[in-house]
Amino acid sequence: MAIVVGYIPTKEGAAALARAGEEALLRKTDLVIINSDRDGSGDGSELAALGKDLKSKGVDVQVRQLVRGNEPAEDLLAVADETGAELIVIGLRRRTPVGKLILGSNAQRILLDAPCPVLAVKS
Repeated sequence: MAIVVGYIPTKEGAAALARAGEEALLRKTDLVIINSDRDGSGDGSELAALGKDLKSKGVDVQVRQLVRGNEPAEDLLAVADETGAELIVIGLRRRTPVGKLILGSNAQRILLDAPCPVLAVKS
């Protein structure tokens, strides 16, 4: 069992990662950090540093930089299935009143299709 967190380098991504780290420590389980990069433009150094920081706090971390050309939701759900995730953590950004009627397509897909509970974190 593991906790899977979707990470992008934004304040929402940082909030999700921080909460996922707390959950992993509380539940005494592994944390899998996923960054889905459709075009391979990221270098992964930031992810490695984040993983190292969490390890220093006692979290068992696995970092995955995925370059498959998939939507981020597809990658996150696939890894959740693969790892038998007990929880998925995602970050949500604040929206305008009209935007609140509709979640982002990736967030919506994860919430609706996840094989386990999803924790949505606002920054």
